[in-house]
Amino acid sequence: MTYQDVIAFVDERMAQSTKDLVDLVAIPSVSADSFDQGPLTDSAQWVADRANALGLDTQIVELVAPSGKKGRPAILATRDPEPGKPTVMLYAHHDVQPPGDADLWDSEPFSAVERHGRLYGRGTGDDKAGVIAHLAAIAAARPGVGITLFIEGEEEIGSPTFVDFLDAHKDTLEADVIVVADSNNWQVGTPALTTSLRGVTQVSVTVSALDHALHSGMYGGPVLDSVTLAARLIATLHDAVGNVAVEGLVSRDDTIVDYPEEQFRLDAGVLDGVELAGEGSITSRMWTKPAISVTAMDVTPVELVSNTLIPSTTFVLSLRVAPGQDAGEAADKLVAHLLDNAPFGAHVDVTIDERGPSFEAGEPTETFKLMQWALAEAWGTESVEIGVGGSIPFIADLSAVFPDAQILVTGIEDPDTRAHSENESLHLGDWRNAIVAEALLLTRLGE
Repeated sequence: MTYQDVIAFVDERMAQSTKDLVDLVAIPSVSADSFDQGPLTDSAQWVADRANALGLDTQIVELVAPSGKKGRPAILATRDPEPGKPTVMLYAHHDVQPPGDADLWDSEPFSAVERHGRLYGRGTGDDKAGVIAHLAAIAAARPGVGITLFIEGEEEIGSPTFVDFLDAHKDTLEADVIVVADSNNWQVGTPALTTSLRGVTQVSVTVSALDHALHSGMYGGPVLDSVTLAARLIATLHDAVGNVAVEGLVSRDDTIVDYPEEQFRLDAGVLDGVELAGEGSITSRMWTKPAISVTAMDVTPVELVSNTLIPSTTFVLSLRVAPGQDAGEAADKLVAHLLDNAPFGAHVDVTIDERGPSFEAGEPTETFKLMQWALAEAWGTESVEIGVGGSIPFIADLSAVFPDAQILVTGIEDPDTRAHSENESLHLGDWRNAIVAEALLLTRLGE
């Protein structure tokens, strides 16, 4: 069996792989607490059945952590290596984000539809494509390498029992190589390996000025409403050109690849005339510098407007932390800034809701170079190394629990995927290439 045979096997099975993805997308496996968890159990069983069919020793695990917190259903499937061969852990997740506003979808979110070479539906890119890619690659690769298939069921709610799961199943999960199929490629037609991820911290901030609401005409003037005060506080987070202005946050200009502004504007959907924020290369602003965004705010809805001074306002900030800085330290710096910059003496209360670590891959290893070879073979072009501005905290957890394993973060998505948004989609050509690359990697590692 040659490498061309491996590629041919993937191509012969692509129609079935696509059908499998359509079938898995049809299961609305939303892990958020406010949704029915029955479909999550159904999707776990669907994946387990396919893993069993590949000859893997398969179980569905619903962990109960020492804290008493119950994990979502995960799939753990294994195949022993041949003597002297390495073991590879293949990670993806079968849970998905809520569908969002149905009116903003061009087709039903859980009925995957192909249009112009892309498959549209919730989870087509994030991350059910990764699940099917692992299954298809296992089927296509030559035997020899050991396999540990770990398909998580709670990534979209922050993997709350992930570390407990690693501790409980450490012996089973131990691997020489870990492949995480949950990141991006650089562009359609250009494969990438993710070598850095920003950390994340989330805080909830309440700004208060009054102990009760007041008539805006009778009392407006001597006192500002809490929404205006909150806006003034938020405005202190950036300087005049849009750089993050919180003292003590790590920031570095590190250009790995060039991202022309015109292409970025197109990919991000920036409206005409809107200036980009910050200084330095676009990639460093996305990957190696901090970013702060307001992701939620509790205010009176427009349809309920009244002439009232709002006494208290709560908003949520998401801080993306540059690689190399501890997320807890960054959270403390943000809290200190918010308290020190309370406008007009407003009362400011801050709660830290989340702290997720960053990730840096380090110097390329032989296995890393082997993955680069596999990507080049599959795409017909050299891969690039990228950072990702989003956070995947569990990758740092994997690195901490398995420090000797080579972690390879591979791309399933592309700039048009719109993960977490309406009209999420997958480029089918690049997905085929991702399957081929993983199958070639498994084959080479087994030689």
